[in-house]
Amino acid sequence: MEVLEAIHPKRAIREFKPTPLPPEAVRTILNAGRRAQSWKNSQPWQFVALQNRETLEALARLGPFAGHLAGAALGVVIVTPDPAERWSIPFDAGQAAAYMQLAALELGIGSCLASLYEPAAARDLLGIPADSFPNVAISFGYPRDETAFKAGLRPSGRTSLDKVVHWDRW
Repeated sequence: MEVLEAIHPKRAIREFKPTPLPPEAVRTILNAGRRAQSWKNSQPWQFVALQNRETLEALARLGPFAGHLAGAALGVVIVTPDPAERWSIPFDAGQAAAYMQLAALELGIGSCLASLYEPAAARDLLGIPADSFPNVAISFGYPRDETAFKAGLRPSGRTSLDKVVHWDRW
C-alpha cells in the first residue's frame, strides 16, 4: 500500500470483530511505533500491549470516549515521561501512535485513539511506575463493518485545505 493511499481512507474505527490479531500483526504494529521519529531520537515512549479482555474493559472505563477499547483485539497504552518536561514528548508519542495506526491500516486492521483521563487509575491497573504517564491508548482490531476503509471520510469530516493553509504569511 502506498502511503497516500493509506492516509486517504484512514478513519477512526470503534467497532471490532471478535477476531484475535495474529501475533505477527501485533508485532508489526508495535515495531512501527518503536520505529517512529522523535526529537533528537529520544524515543520517549514505552508501550503496554493489552489483549486480556478484562483489562481492556477496565481500561475502557478510564476515559469518557474510551469505550471502544473494550471490544478491541489489541490495546496499546503509550507511556511517556512527564509531558511537562519537554515540549516534544506529546508530539513524539503522537508520532508513535500514527506510525502504529498506519501499519495497522496496511494490514486491514482498524484503530482509534483514546485519551485516558484517569492516568493514576491506569497506572494502578497496569502496574506503570509513578513517574510515567499513560495518557493515551489505541484500540486495534478488524473492523466490524467490512466497508469501513472503503467508505472514506464524511464530507464534513475535514476542513478544506484552503482554510488551513496560509502561504508565506498568515
